[in-house]
Amino acid sequence: MHNLYLYGPPGSGKTTLGKLLSERLALEFLDLDRFIQNDAGMPVKAIFAAEGEEGFRAREKRALAEVAACDRAVVALGGGTLLDTENRALAEESGTVVCLDCPIDILRTHIDLTPGTRPLVNNGISDSGVALEALMEKRASHYASFRRRLDVAGRSLDSLVDAAEILFGSYRIATGDVPSDVVVGENILGSIGGWAQARDLGCRCVVVCDGNTHQYYGERVMDSMRAAGIQPHRCVIPAGEGAKTLATVQDIWKAFMQAELGRGDFAVAVGGGVTGDLTGFAAATWMRGMRWVNVPTTLLAMVDASTGGKTGCDLPGAKNMVGAFHSPSLVAADVETLLTLPAGEWRCGLAEMVKHALIGDADLATHFDFFDGLRPLADDATWDDFADLAGLAAFVSRALAVKVHIVREDPREKGIRAKLNLGHTVGHAVETLTDYRVRHGEAVAIGTVEEARLAVRLGHASADWPDKVAALFAGVGLPTTLPDGLSFDSLREVMRRDKKRSGNTVRFALPCAPGDVVLVPVEL
Repeated sequence: MHNLYLYGPPGSGKTTLGKLLSERLALEFLDLDRFIQNDAGMPVKAIFAAEGEEGFRAREKRALAEVAACDRAVVALGGGTLLDTENRALAEESGTVVCLDCPIDILRTHIDLTPGTRPLVNNGISDSGVALEALMEKRASHYASFRRRLDVAGRSLDSLVDAAEILFGSYRIATGDVPSDVVVGENILGSIGGWAQARDLGCRCVVVCDGNTHQYYGERVMDSMRAAGIQPHRCVIPAGEGAKTLATVQDIWKAFMQAELGRGDFAVAVGGGVTGDLTGFAAATWMRGMRWVNVPTTLLAMVDASTGGKTGCDLPGAKNMVGAFHSPSLVAADVETLLTLPAGEWRCGLAEMVKHALIGDADLATHFDFFDGLRPLADDATWDDFADLAGLAAFVSRALAVKVHIVREDPREKGIRAKLNLGHTVGHAVETLTDYRVRHGEAVAIGTVEEARLAVRLGHASADWPDKVAALFAGVGLPTTLPDGLSFDSLREVMRRDKKRSGNTVRFALPCAPGDVVLVPVEL
């Protein structure tokens, strides 16, 4: 179980926000006070009058135990539910808690709109002030002790739902070929089988791992499937971009055939962007379409490649030329898997994060000091001593939110989604001409800076803009100049083979200023 618990003072808006969030995520909504009232057959005020606060808290504890057993619901808790240490432990064990912060004057207004429902603070601005202030003073340190907190003051309901999605690490994209649920968090590998079962994905699956991930995570994912009553089969493919070929797709198809998968079964990709792209494409074309689950294990895949439904493989001299849009039914990003990555792979993920900051979240760049230690680390260093997994999950979720919002608006890349190609037109050409010795994230960094220079040449950006873009990438240890022997002109032939071309014209996503990426056709 992994419920989404909204907590905070009386009148902070937990129920209103919870209903909207549950609608967006297509999850059940539960109001704990309403749950208690229905069980008791009388309103909360009557329970307090008949049984006192002690009687109400006993009912609350029993109700929370029932709610905690639910399978992914949005739950609005009472304003004092988690004062009980056992209740708090249960909530944090069975889900994620987000605490709402709200100024006392707004609390008073909200309370006054629902008279007679909050016994501890009375009701009405005229007589609730003293009681409410005393309650808030008493609970201030308690509410402040929750790490995930959401300030609700002065924000629209839509922006609050957006912020809640980020804090919970939960999204739903319902605009593609199939609804796609996205979850970012800690210690979730063991839940994947249960989530697949809840979505009725099938009774058999093939778990596709690469040469690295099968030894770390393959068996854990397969055990999760077995525990959920799903029969798993394993397929191990070579790691790296060099394996992103039709021959590897054929190997995955053979594994599907040996496992006797039908259209009512599913595939699971456990690995980076290459594994996800190949598995998704194999699933898209198996019996004309089979569902699949993506378990990204690299930072780059978590914040970009795992979500949005683009699948495919390379052809000689052309990256991602064969493919299909086929959304995964579930994306499960467990940040614990990042701890085995070398620093070079972390940097590649940060390249996509910088890209997302340039497209739609300028403040994201201010959080990059979270990875300040990456700069001096050697490429063979790992992060197995990384302690702040909750902070890492929140950081990944925030970067991913930029892509989620764009994909929701434009699932098939007919318009705004093309902005996510920022840095990729030049970057893919760099990868191809260096035979993938330049990693994808490194190529995106180089490509974004080159495309900023192109924006200057075309009159879309100021002369100092490319240096500012380069500083963002260099700040996290990424290269910003073309490899020796390559120039923009030398990349033209490869760029003309780009999927976004029309004749000799290629549509570039050019960075022109923070938050300003312009789609421009350029003749090459």
